[in-house]
Amino acid sequence: MNLSDSHVPSYWSASEQEVFRQWWWRREDLRYVEGHLFLGDQNLHSLAYSVGTPCYVYNSSRIKQNILRIHSALERASLRHRIFYAIKANRNPMLLTYIRSLGLTGVDCCSPNELLFGRQVGFLEEEISYTGVSVSNDDLAILTRHSGVFINCDSLSQIRRLGHLTPGREIGIRVNPNIGLSYNAASRLQYSGHKTTKFGIYKDSFLEALQLAAEYKLNVTGIHCHSGFGFLSKELPVLEMLLNEICWFVDQLKNPKYVNLGGGLGVPFVKDDCPLDLEAWARLIANYFAPKDLEVFVEPGCYIVKDSGVLLLQVTQIERKQDKIFVYVNGGHNINLSSMFYQLPLAVVPVVLQKQQDMNSRSNWIQVSIAGNINEAIDIFAEDIYLPSLQEGDYLAFLNAGGYGSSMSSNHCMRGHFMEFLIYPKE
Repeated sequence: MNLSDSHVPSYWSASEQEVFRQWWWRREDLRYVEGHLFLGDQNLHSLAYSVGTPCYVYNSSRIKQNILRIHSALERASLRHRIFYAIKANRNPMLLTYIRSLGLTGVDCCSPNELLFGRQVGFLEEEISYTGVSVSNDDLAILTRHSGVFINCDSLSQIRRLGHLTPGREIGIRVNPNIGLSYNAASRLQYSGHKTTKFGIYKDSFLEALQLAAEYKLNVTGIHCHSGFGFLSKELPVLEMLLNEICWFVDQLKNPKYVNLGGGLGVPFVKDDCPLDLEAWARLIANYFAPKDLEVFVEPGCYIVKDSGVLLLQVTQIERKQDKIFVYVNGGHNINLSSMFYQLPLAVVPVVLQKQQDMNSRSNWIQVSIAGNINEAIDIFAEDIYLPSLQEGDYLAFLNAGGYGSSMSSNHCMRGHFMEFLIYPKE
């Protein structure tokens, strides 16, 4: 939801307010109030000052809203469905426990430890979908002890070895449709596409996979396909091609019960990104699978948590190096890796806007590059972006940090420390 003009600081001039309205990321739960950035009901400057930084902050209300939007879209499309939250996006125990308490989703796991962690926070076996790659015998030993988990086999070898251990079990098969679906069609975000990938079983091996399953009396009841990361409305035509291809695999099964479309639902990263139209997304899915009377599984991670969180860092120094002004912060790419790893845009905003700052136009802001505290040349969060003037000791908020932030972190240079906070609405 866009923010109303009533949230614009009243003491700003008309030209200042006009610039403020151009900030595309503003929502009811992410906005400035009298110059201070708020996430939900939390003043982020107060939190950063009191607890210190680096600090991840997640808004529980936004997480719930994101889940409910997916449910509502699928329900309006008259689809029987289940949502499985992808643990790999954010495995913070507080956040996972909160998601479990909502009772709206299961969890998607891609390793035995994720499966066991899901069980620890209260998810039942039948609320867990497991889709792994390069699955070892040790992995399978754990999986076979969880008879209620939905297992999607990724390879002929996995089918053979799982069938040897647990003949007669129901399984799904993860397929590779040779179509990539990702944010801006970025190849590094695609799990399938023109480049042969390590994921899933291709069409030319699928009938062999079914024969192998039959040898071990494995009952193949579902098709799983995860094609990529971060798709938005403009990628929906590619999604339609993907769904059409998935139907071929479904039609080879004798008694299919479900189709699992994986995750990949994206959020905007820059002003020109058009948000994913969930209604159109759900209608496309219904066109293909409602006539087949299949239950539709989806495994969103990024969509549920990414825009719910921010990373707060403090400015340690500001210095000109030849023709560039560097703003240094007290955290590095090792604690917020996804933007660099996936080459995704990163929105950075001040936690406090000072009244005296020149807000007449963005062209009057200072062009800076945001540098982390890791002793590596690649440790640059953002290059040549425009921000209002800053001082040492100020705080910056890195947006879209709720997913693939803390979960991908490392202790490189022994600078891996950060805190995480889950905030709730005031009663």
